Order: sequence, then C-alpha cells, then structure tokens
Amino acid sequence: MAEIRKTISIAGAIIAMALVLTAGRSAAQSALDLRINEVLVYNDSNYVDSYGQRNGWIEIFNSAYNTVDIGGMYLTNDPANPTKYWIPKGDPLTKIAPRNYILFFADAVATRGIQHLNFTLQETDYLALYEGNGKTLIDALKLGPQKPDVSYGRLTDGGVEWGFLEKTTPGANNYTGVIITAGEKFGAMDPYGIGMTLIAMTVVFLALLLLYIVFKNTKKLYSIDVKKMFTRKEKVSEAQKASDEEITGEVNAAIALALHLYVSELHDHEEAVLTIKKVARTYSPWSSKIYGMRSLHR
Repeated sequence: MAEIRKTISIAGAIIAMALVLTAGRSAAQSALDLRINEVLVYNDSNYVDSYGQRNGWIEIFNSAYNTVDIGGMYLTNDPANPTKYWIPKGDPLTKIAPRNYILFFADAVATRGIQHLNFTLQETDYLALYEGNGKTLIDALKLGPQKPDVSYGRLTDGGVEWGFLEKTTPGANNYTGVIITAGEKFGAMDPYGIGMTLIAMTVVFLALLLLYIVFKNTKKLYSIDVKKMFTRKEKVSEAQKASDEEITGEVNAAIALALHLYVSELHDHEEAVLTIKKVARTYSPWSSKIYGMRSLHR
C-alpha cells in the first residue's frame, strides 16, 4: 500500500507541476504579446473609417491565445514622449480577442473616439507601443519611405520579417496567399499512407507496452499488499483466540450475572435505620409463662 501511495503521489506531483507551468504560461500572456502588425501612412484611396474619412491607420495584433486589454497603454510617434496618446480603459473595444486585431486611425482628431489618435503618421518615421507605466516598451517600429495605398507590415501575423504587403489587410491576416496545412504537407510527402500507417502502429505498440509495464508493476505491488493484509488478519485472529482462551466459564458466568443484575436493577443495599415497635397483646393465663413452668419435686 505504501508503494502504491508513493507512486500516486509522484504522479500527482507531476500533474500539479504541469498545471502550474500551464497556468504560469497563461498568466505570462499579457500586454507583452501585443505587436504592431501593419501600418498605412498614405491613405489616398484605401480604407475608410466610420466617419467616411481616409487617414493613416495602425493595426495591433494580439499574438497570445487569451484576450488582452490594450486599455491604459500608450501609442506614440515621438521617442521623447512615450505617453503621447493614452488609450482609455474600460471600453469593450480595447479588449483584443486571441489572435485578433484592433485598428487605430492616425488622424490627429482624438475627439472622434478611442480608436482615433492625437497624431498623424506623416509627422515622423517612428511608432511605438508602451505599457501602462509609460516606461516599458512593448513594440516599436522605424518607418522608411512609404508608398501611397500600400501598407507596410509583418509578412506573417506577429512574425519578425517586415515588408510591403501585396494587399492591405486592416483587421485581417497579413498573409493573403494559399495556406498549406500540416496535413496537406504530410499528404504530399506520403501519398500512399505508408508512413502514417507505420507511425500509427508504432504509437499503438508503444502504448500497449507502457500499459503492460504499468499493470505488471501494479500487480506486484497489489500482491505484496494483499499478503501483508492477510498476515495482519492472521495475527489479529490468533491474538483474539488467545485472549478468548484465557477467559474461563466462571468468569463469563460472573460477568453475565452482573449484567443481569444491573439491567434488572437488583441491589443488596439496606436501610441503616432500625425501627422497634411494641406489640400489645391481650393478657390471658393461658399465654402467661408462669403457668407454663413446671414445679419439680425435690
């Protein structure tokens, strides 16, 4: 039993460690996972905002697999002023879903809403996103010469390689080509399924081998514990038998009588007060002792 408990505790510790690491990773996915993903500086005939205006825009991408709130952070186009535009908190618009986007319009008219900045992209070639403390740099971009209606962005969402995109993709995937899935790639490499069959059989046999090892070791531990349990039972029964033999019949009878008397509430207690009463009888010569005495002749 001790061996089984030890095995279970080790397995529990491993599972707990995995949960802690997973939780730590989830907690680590925060504002630092945001990326400046795509920028359009000169908007002559491109994306139109809700006011019907064409202005430069900035796309922020959430590379994490949980929702990140960009509210409270700062966007700036001035390296000397990292807190130039404060993104207001508490608005559903600032919550970026996992692997999703948010657009900001650089029109220098912040009164139009949260997504409208107080600067334009033509003023400088610098763009940066700062954490809520105004000191921690999340992402920054140095813009070179730009083309009208051609956006500059990461070739893949959140990737490291930048370039001019074939199509502007505000709020959408930057890569607009044909995406080949991993299954399609594997199918092209293994058209007849031989490799897949070998992999599947290997996985099955390894799983069966692992189950065999686990059950074999569990059986050994169980058999050892069962033997110990029966040994303990035999010892207990022998001790009980020995204790039963030590009690004689007279002792059992005395115990039974005492229990009977206790249940019947029979006690030998007597009163300590003696009461003597005088018995008054009617005098009669026949009952007198003097007439019952015989006179013996000498």
